[in-house]
Amino acid sequence: MSDSDDLIDELRRIAAGYGAAPAEVVPTRPDVVIVRAGEVVVKAHAPGSEKAPLAGRMRAVGHPALRGIMLEPVTEEVRVVGDRLVTVWPAGTPVDHTAPDAAPWEAAARLLAGLHAVPARTLPPLPEAGGPARVTAMVARLRSGSAAERVVRRALACLPMPVPGAGAGADTGRGSTTHGDWHMGQLVRIRGEWILIDVDDLGIGDPAWDLARPAAWFAAGLLAPDVWHRFLGAYRAAGGFAAGANGDPWERLDLPAQAMTVQLTAAAVANAEREERPLDDVEQVLVDTCQRIVQFRSACHSVPTQ
Repeated sequence: MSDSDDLIDELRRIAAGYGAAPAEVVPTRPDVVIVRAGEVVVKAHAPGSEKAPLAGRMRAVGHPALRGIMLEPVTEEVRVVGDRLVTVWPAGTPVDHTAPDAAPWEAAARLLAGLHAVPARTLPPLPEAGGPARVTAMVARLRSGSAAERVVRRALACLPMPVPGAGAGADTGRGSTTHGDWHMGQLVRIRGEWILIDVDDLGIGDPAWDLARPAAWFAAGLLAPDVWHRFLGAYRAAGGFAAGANGDPWERLDLPAQAMTVQLTAAAVANAEREERPLDDVEQVLVDTCQRIVQFRSACHSVPTQ
């Protein structure tokens, strides 16, 4: 029996202790394992996750200030199974990605605005949010040296990325409670209401990074303008301040959106290379967008092309 089988068996055992239904593995990203039993899911977090930051995040999402915004765990306990950290959560219904027109953009925007409005000092201490670090980590995984990879690396080198540890405190003026890795997959519906999930990157940081993914898709021409404006309008109407209260949002969103474009492109290029296939149309659009970042960022003028 493999280590993976042992892990799944233990997750099934934990799930069975909470759920009345048979425990089944739920498809998710490769570095995470999720088992569902009835109304409970058990999650094995990515290899290498650190227990202390995750434990702090679990305490934070159990705090009343985040009730109705972030999903509250069944238990705040962080278990250790082999070399993996494991947590237990209520099960919800995810966004239906086969029905993009029904995606809850306004509900997501209001939840993010609510999250950003929670004063960090009211929560148990949180680490730095994971957004910017995810960008550099994704690019670091590229190994082939292909032309597309070189474009991605050069685009990242052009960006004035935040220094780790800078702006992480609640008293810096740019430090807010932020999700750290928000996208439509980070929403579930429970008892008729949408709520944010996934604590892995929750922390203190610049809330503009939580808007980076839809902003990047919009800037690349991959998200319809009306959807983007609905999302941004709902966010601002709910008191969200990450993009300013009104007017041009790009003074705050330009860097996060460009950095997210680099992250998305790095992931796309890595997937295509792993599957030994050419880039598809969307992936090529992302590479072309990275090339435009290189062309328009003045910092790129001194970055080597190889």
